[in-house]
Amino acid sequence: MESTEKLTDTNAILAYLYETFPLCFIAEGETKPLKIGLFQDLAERLADDSKVSKTQLRVALRRYTSSWRYLKSVKAGAHRVDLDGQPCGELEQEHIDHAQAMLKESQDKAKAKRAAQAPKPAQKAAPKKSPKKVAVPPRKTERPAKAAPKAEPAVNLVQAQLTDLTKKQRVNVKLGMTPVAGVITDINKEDVHVQLDSGLTVKVKAEHILL
Repeated sequence: MESTEKLTDTNAILAYLYETFPLCFIAEGETKPLKIGLFQDLAERLADDSKVSKTQLRVALRRYTSSWRYLKSVKAGAHRVDLDGQPCGELEQEHIDHAQAMLKESQDKAKAKRAAQAPKPAQKAAPKKSPKKVAVPPRKTERPAKAAPKAEPAVNLVQAQLTDLTKKQRVNVKLGMTPVAGVITDINKEDVHVQLDSGLTVKVKAEHILL
Protein backbone atom coordinates (compact mmCIF):
# COMPACT_ATOMS: atom_id res chain seq x y z
CA MET A 1 0.00 0.00 0.00
CA GLU A 2 1.42 3.37 -0.98
CA SER A 3 2.23 5.77 1.86
CA THR A 4 -0.02 8.81 2.04
CA GLU A 5 2.37 10.90 4.19
CA LYS A 6 2.63 14.36 2.64
CA LEU A 7 5.96 16.00 1.94
CA THR A 8 6.04 19.50 3.39
CA ASP A 9 9.76 20.31 3.34
CA THR A 10 10.79 22.01 0.09
CA ASN A 11 14.11 20.18 -0.05
CA ALA A 12 12.29 16.84 0.36
CA ILE A 13 9.91 17.72 -2.47
CA LEU A 14 12.82 18.67 -4.74
CA ALA A 15 14.51 15.36 -3.94
CA TYR A 16 11.26 13.62 -4.89
CA LEU A 17 11.17 15.49 -8.23
CA TYR A 18 14.82 14.61 -8.96
CA GLU A 19 13.95 10.96 -8.43
CA THR A 20 10.63 10.99 -10.31
CA PHE A 21 11.65 13.15 -13.30
CA PRO A 22 15.47 12.81 -13.59
CA LEU A 23 15.53 13.92 -17.26
CA CYS A 24 13.79 17.18 -16.40
CA PHE A 25 14.98 18.11 -12.90
CA ILE A 26 18.76 17.80 -12.52
CA ALA A 27 20.00 17.25 -8.97
CA GLU A 28 23.65 18.19 -9.58
CA GLY A 29 25.63 20.07 -12.19
CA GLU A 30 24.25 22.11 -15.06
CA THR A 31 20.47 22.14 -15.35
CA LYS A 32 18.20 22.54 -18.38
CA PRO A 33 15.68 25.32 -18.95
CA LEU A 34 12.14 24.08 -18.29
CA LYS A 35 9.19 24.10 -20.64
CA ILE A 36 6.89 27.10 -20.32
CA GLY A 37 3.76 25.90 -18.50
CA LEU A 38 5.59 22.95 -16.96
CA PHE A 39 3.80 23.41 -13.66
CA GLN A 40 0.48 22.46 -15.24
CA ASP A 41 2.02 19.28 -16.69
CA LEU A 42 3.57 18.51 -13.30
CA ALA A 43 0.27 19.00 -11.46
CA GLU A 44 -1.51 16.65 -13.89
CA ARG A 45 1.15 13.96 -13.61
CA LEU A 46 1.05 14.07 -9.82
CA ALA A 47 -2.69 14.56 -9.48
CA ASP A 48 -3.09 11.06 -7.97
CA ASP A 49 0.05 11.34 -5.85
CA SER A 50 -0.93 12.20 -2.30
CA LYS A 51 2.66 12.98 -1.24
CA VAL A 52 2.67 16.50 -2.58
CA SER A 53 0.16 19.31 -2.88
CA LYS A 54 -0.06 21.83 -5.67
CA THR A 55 0.95 24.59 -3.26
CA GLN A 56 4.09 22.77 -2.18
CA LEU A 57 4.89 21.88 -5.80
CA ARG A 58 4.70 25.55 -6.78
CA VAL A 59 7.06 26.54 -3.93
CA ALA A 60 9.56 23.81 -4.86
CA LEU A 61 9.42 24.72 -8.58
CA ARG A 62 10.05 28.41 -7.73
CA ARG A 63 13.04 27.41 -5.57
CA TYR A 64 14.46 25.31 -8.42
CA THR A 65 14.05 27.96 -11.15
CA SER A 66 15.47 30.78 -8.99
CA SER A 67 18.68 28.90 -8.11
CA TRP A 68 21.92 30.25 -9.54
CA ARG A 69 22.74 27.07 -11.46
CA TYR A 70 19.32 27.12 -13.16
CA LEU A 71 19.56 30.85 -14.05
CA LYS A 72 23.03 30.21 -15.50
CA SER A 73 21.56 27.51 -17.76
CA VAL A 74 19.15 30.00 -19.33
CA LYS A 75 21.48 31.17 -22.08
CA ALA A 76 21.65 31.50 -25.84
CA GLY A 77 21.57 28.17 -27.69
CA ALA A 78 19.94 26.24 -24.84
CA HIS A 79 16.65 24.35 -25.37
CA ARG A 80 13.76 23.99 -22.97
CA VAL A 81 12.74 20.47 -21.92
CA ASP A 82 9.50 18.84 -20.72
CA LEU A 83 9.04 16.38 -17.84
CA ASP A 84 10.53 13.59 -19.94
CA GLY A 85 13.55 15.64 -21.00
CA GLN A 86 12.26 16.19 -24.55
CA PRO A 87 13.29 19.52 -26.24
CA CYS A 88 10.53 22.10 -26.40
CA GLY A 89 12.08 24.93 -28.43
CA GLU A 90 14.91 27.42 -28.05
CA LEU A 91 14.95 30.21 -25.48
CA GLU A 92 13.80 33.69 -26.46
CA GLN A 93 16.20 36.57 -25.89
CA GLU A 94 13.88 38.36 -23.47
CA HIS A 95 13.80 35.23 -21.28
CA ILE A 96 17.60 35.05 -21.35
CA ASP A 97 17.89 38.74 -20.39
CA HIS A 98 15.39 38.30 -17.58
CA ALA A 99 17.25 35.28 -16.16
CA GLN A 100 20.62 37.07 -16.27
CA ALA A 101 19.14 40.11 -14.52
CA MET A 102 17.69 37.89 -11.78
CA LEU A 103 21.05 36.12 -11.40
CA LYS A 104 22.96 39.39 -11.02
CA GLU A 105 20.44 40.75 -8.52
CA SER A 106 20.58 37.57 -6.43
CA GLN A 107 24.37 37.48 -6.47
CA ASP A 108 24.59 41.16 -5.48
CA LYS A 109 22.25 40.57 -2.54
CA ALA A 110 24.29 37.58 -1.41
CA LYS A 111 27.50 39.59 -1.66
CA ALA A 112 26.04 42.45 0.37
CA LYS A 113 24.78 40.01 2.99
CA ARG A 114 28.19 38.37 3.32
CA ALA A 115 29.83 41.76 3.64
CA ALA A 116 27.39 42.73 6.38
CA GLN A 117 28.00 39.51 8.31
CA ALA A 118 31.77 39.51 7.90
CA PRO A 119 33.61 40.35 11.12
CA LYS A 120 34.93 43.86 10.99
CA PRO A 121 38.72 44.18 11.29
CA ALA A 122 39.76 45.29 14.70
CA GLN A 123 40.36 48.98 14.71
CA LYS A 124 43.78 50.00 15.79
CA ALA A 125 43.76 51.78 19.04
CA ALA A 126 44.65 55.40 18.65
CA PRO A 127 48.11 56.12 20.03
CA LYS A 128 47.90 57.54 23.45
CA LYS A 129 48.82 61.15 23.55
CA SER A 130 51.60 61.88 25.95
CA PRO A 131 50.47 64.25 28.64
CA LYS A 132 51.34 67.81 27.92
CA LYS A 133 54.25 69.04 29.89
CA VAL A 134 53.34 72.00 31.99
CA ALA A 135 56.05 74.60 31.94
CA VAL A 136 57.19 75.24 35.46
CA PRO A 137 58.26 78.83 35.92
CA PRO A 138 61.81 79.15 37.20
CA ARG A 139 61.97 79.63 40.87
CA LYS A 140 62.77 83.12 41.92
CA THR A 141 66.03 83.34 43.72
CA GLU A 142 65.23 84.46 47.17
CA ARG A 143 67.11 87.54 48.03
CA PRO A 144 68.82 87.46 51.38
CA ALA A 145 66.81 89.34 53.89
CA LYS A 146 68.18 92.73 54.66
CA ALA A 147 69.86 92.83 57.96
CA ALA A 148 67.87 94.78 60.46
CA PRO A 149 69.49 98.08 61.22
CA LYS A 150 71.54 97.91 64.29
CA ALA A 151 69.82 99.52 67.17
CA GLU A 152 71.61 102.50 68.44
CA PRO A 153 72.74 102.13 71.98
CA ALA A 154 70.11 103.43 74.33
CA VAL A 155 70.91 106.74 75.98
CA ASN A 156 69.52 107.22 79.43
CA LEU A 157 68.14 110.73 79.52
CA VAL A 158 67.29 112.47 82.77
CA GLN A 159 64.99 115.36 83.44
CA ALA A 160 66.92 118.66 83.52
CA GLN A 161 66.77 121.30 86.24
CA LEU A 162 66.37 124.93 85.25
CA THR A 163 69.64 125.76 87.00
CA ASP A 164 71.46 123.20 84.79
CA LEU A 165 70.48 124.87 81.55
CA THR A 166 72.38 127.50 79.59
CA LYS A 167 72.12 129.13 76.18
CA LYS A 168 73.49 127.22 73.18
CA GLN A 169 73.27 123.97 75.16
CA ARG A 170 72.21 120.77 73.25
CA VAL A 171 69.23 119.21 74.88
CA ASN A 172 66.32 116.90 74.13
CA VAL A 173 62.78 118.09 74.34
CA LYS A 174 59.92 115.74 75.22
CA LEU A 175 57.40 116.13 72.41
CA GLY A 176 55.05 113.21 72.46
CA MET A 177 56.63 109.78 72.94
CA THR A 178 60.02 110.55 71.37
CA PRO A 179 62.48 113.20 72.59
CA VAL A 180 63.56 115.67 69.86
CA ALA A 181 67.06 117.16 69.86
CA GLY A 182 67.69 120.84 69.70
CA VAL A 183 69.68 123.85 71.02
CA ILE A 184 68.64 126.29 73.74
CA THR A 185 68.40 129.82 72.28
CA ASP A 186 67.02 131.69 75.31
CA ILE A 187 65.97 131.21 78.93
CA ASN A 188 63.32 133.60 80.27
CA LYS A 189 62.54 132.83 83.86
CA GLU A 190 60.88 129.35 83.73
CA ASP A 191 60.42 129.35 79.95
CA VAL A 192 63.15 127.79 77.87
CA HIS A 193 63.31 128.55 74.13
CA VAL A 194 64.72 125.62 72.10
CA GLN A 195 65.42 125.58 68.40
CA LEU A 196 64.87 121.98 67.27
CA ASP A 197 67.12 120.34 64.69
CA SER A 198 64.15 120.51 62.32
CA GLY A 199 64.35 124.32 62.49
CA LEU A 200 61.23 124.72 64.62
CA THR A 201 61.53 126.81 67.79
CA VAL A 202 59.51 125.76 70.81
CA LYS A 203 58.98 127.19 74.28
CA VAL A 204 58.86 124.61 77.05
CA LYS A 205 59.31 124.30 80.76
CA ALA A 206 62.50 122.87 82.22
CA GLU A 207 60.58 119.73 83.24
CA HIS A 208 60.15 118.86 79.51
CA ILE A 209 63.89 118.99 78.81
CA LEU A 210 66.09 115.90 79.07
CA LEU A 211 69.82 115.80 79.38
